[in-house]
Amino acid sequence: MLQLDAVETVALGGLALLGGYALCRAIPVFRRYNLPEPVVGGLVIALIVLFAHGQGTTLFELDTTLQTPLMVAFFTTLGVNASLALLRISGRQVGIFLALATGFVVVQNLVGLGVASMFGLHPLFGILVGSATMAGGPATGLAFAPLFEQAGLAGAESIAITSAMAGIVCGGIVGGPVATVIIRRWRLKTPGGHPTEVPDVTEAKVDPPQTEGQREFSALKSIIFIMVAMWLGAWIGKGFEALGLTLPAYIGAMLIGAVVRNVDDVTGWIGLPLRTIDLIGNICLALFLSVALMNLKLWELAGMALPLAVNMVVQVAIVVAFCIVVFRAMGKDYDAAVMGGGFIGFMLGTTANAMAVMRTLVQRYGMAPRAFLVAPLVGAFFIDFTNALIITGFMNFTR
Repeated sequence: MLQLDAVETVALGGLALLGGYALCRAIPVFRRYNLPEPVVGGLVIALIVLFAHGQGTTLFELDTTLQTPLMVAFFTTLGVNASLALLRISGRQVGIFLALATGFVVVQNLVGLGVASMFGLHPLFGILVGSATMAGGPATGLAFAPLFEQAGLAGAESIAITSAMAGIVCGGIVGGPVATVIIRRWRLKTPGGHPTEVPDVTEAKVDPPQTEGQREFSALKSIIFIMVAMWLGAWIGKGFEALGLTLPAYIGAMLIGAVVRNVDDVTGWIGLPLRTIDLIGNICLALFLSVALMNLKLWELAGMALPLAVNMVVQVAIVVAFCIVVFRAMGKDYDAAVMGGGFIGFMLGTTANAMAVMRTLVQRYGMAPRAFLVAPLVGAFFIDFTNALIITGFMNFTR
């Protein structure tokens, strides 16, 4: 059996990540349903470990010391994206869409609790297969998993990734067809045409061109900012613990990131290099997911297949039904229909799912600029704040 230290574990995670990229490029169905490369690569290692376990062999023991810092670093960069200036670009629409998504997060947890009760499982199972992995996706599910384990839910990491993966696949399959039915059923007027480019909300954050020295300084500033935010966030986390609140490790750093971003938007004192911060965050997320999945003990899922399947069926059914509410609330026009497809995408998986669903729709029917502004802002940035608070509330209520 190999004994891997913290650096060797991350290195193995990096190799698994590269393997995930190779598989996603080689297998069209993986691309079609937007399966995250870190998830694919890490899950392959987890399946190999599961096979070896069935043969009575332990392949390696991982030191996951760096897993939590990678996760906190990613969520810190996500906090930096929570810009009130972006919110004001289309404030009313974003506010309505966020309110709908936040309300639906509560519904997802109630459904999960109902399924857990039906099968006589721990209530925390219901929360984990609710918004933690549906609206939250694999990153939020795995971030909260240690708290669920500490609270008494065995195999939380394995449950989280299984639920999240099922949600990603279902979101990719269901979102486009549902939006198409709405467009046809209401005979919506579409712009027509087949655009070659799709608007991207991140264009609002593009940094100006830089020299090599400026790029190095931007990278240095970004790394220092993320580490300081993590440092200050840890103190905030201790404050929450003193108040008796159960919160994931990243909340404090995420809040620091959001506060600094919005102060910097107004004052320009720091000059946050947003593109560089995003890049660092994406790398940290990829490595975190890869390492977390490699360490999964999939044999702990024995007996959970039926509850997970029932939960998935019910979650898909209610998000499809709620899509009509989203369509009506967002204006009952073509953009609203496209937003409905995106809503299904990120409420069952990730924002990448939502973007893929909406891109497919606009390539067929024509541009939907309002949808591509509102859905990514809510799905990628703001819902993570409200979802984390709601998950925390449910966890504390069910203790």
